[in-house]
Amino acid sequence: MTDQKRRYFGTDGIRGRVGDGAISPDFVLKLGWAVGRVLAKESNSKVLIGKDTRISGYMFESALQAGLSAAGVDVYLLGPMPTPGIAYLTRTFHAQAGIVISASHNPYHDNGIKFFSNEGTKLPDAVEHEIEAMLDQELTTVESIKLGKAHRVDDARGRYIEFCKSSVPLKMNFAGMKIVLDCANGATYHVAPDVFKELGADVIVMGASPDGLNINQNCGSTEPRLLQAAVLEHQADLGIALDGDGDRLIMVDHTGQIVDGDELLFIIARSQKLRGKGSRAIVGTQMSNIGLEIALAAHDMTLHRSKVGDRYVIEKLQETGGVVGGESSGHIICLDKTTTGDGIIAALQVLCEICRTESNLHALRSLVTKYPQTLINVRMTKMIDVSNDNAVIEAVKAAEMILGKEGRVLLRPSGTEPVIRVMVEGQDPNLTKQLAEDIAAVIESSMSEQNASIA
Repeated sequence: MTDQKRRYFGTDGIRGRVGDGAISPDFVLKLGWAVGRVLAKESNSKVLIGKDTRISGYMFESALQAGLSAAGVDVYLLGPMPTPGIAYLTRTFHAQAGIVISASHNPYHDNGIKFFSNEGTKLPDAVEHEIEAMLDQELTTVESIKLGKAHRVDDARGRYIEFCKSSVPLKMNFAGMKIVLDCANGATYHVAPDVFKELGADVIVMGASPDGLNINQNCGSTEPRLLQAAVLEHQADLGIALDGDGDRLIMVDHTGQIVDGDELLFIIARSQKLRGKGSRAIVGTQMSNIGLEIALAAHDMTLHRSKVGDRYVIEKLQETGGVVGGESSGHIICLDKTTTGDGIIAALQVLCEICRTESNLHALRSLVTKYPQTLINVRMTKMIDVSNDNAVIEAVKAAEMILGKEGRVLLRPSGTEPVIRVMVEGQDPNLTKQLAEDIAAVIESSMSEQNASIA
């Protein structure tokens, strides 16, 4: 893997506010051309394009289509489709690449472009570097006889619904289970309700009326308060919250309590272990709660931590031979089912375990005792490396001595803004809060001293 710095690609494609920088129609047109030149070098190449429900998706879909056509690539338009659905269809269509127009859980005024390889996996760093290098070249159009054509895929939704249902054993159904389903007014609005209904559940749907502007607005996995209230109001067995592009999952138990990615990851991993499937290696991230690690160890499983980001979770799964991994935010990856994080697939695996154990979500999530976490964002005028700062190092060591084996300290620079995230985890919430504040104060002091010395 090259150490060359990427100019446009972040941990999950290119993302930003619509109209700013790379998230503009002229740049996206050339990006489509560059992707066509790099990923679709064969004759008769084809690339799939899908999007979430943002109003800007129409504009960027057209721009990508024009760029790809200029590179001589045929385009297959999927329309609104969950990100994991695009990964799946890229494989089944034997396409050279899949492109997703989405900013995931961000508000409507943001958008992004991310890519899947012909295997339905995130692009390697080397390929992203090659695309960025191609962006420096002059855009040239192939001869008219070689221009790419556009095709509308009318049955994309149905194909993906059947794929999701295939992840559930044939003899299992969810009859008698009442579910409140929040689609975040996003890409799952016309997919997820049918998946759960066709598997027998009684489904109460919310967040399924997208208007281009209301994606993730007071709904979905990042805003589950209305879902919590709805579960209690309807006396439902549980609630399911997806995000705008369908790759995140948060659930709510029948008492209205949120069940996050760490707890869902444990439920799925434990289920596989009890059935003699999967692997002892489970992958979380640096932010995964230590309570998850302890609960997995009690069931003879080991938590391996990756950097934050689902691409890094997948890399660690491949490295350790693991099958299940995920993030606290709700990216859950089941490599025995699919190639990327999939909120619907993950939810189905949890429902299957509820049926197998004749239990409920509240009881299953109670097997994990989460430790209190305090997270403080220390904002900087510009990013400063604190990893070699003696005062910060000593402050972290002092906190770790106090916490012992029953806690953790993590300093993590943001990948998108000049912020250092200070996370302290331990059994005592008051202690974790105090230690996090102490470390944050030391970082702020060191930052002031560095700025003063520069001035």
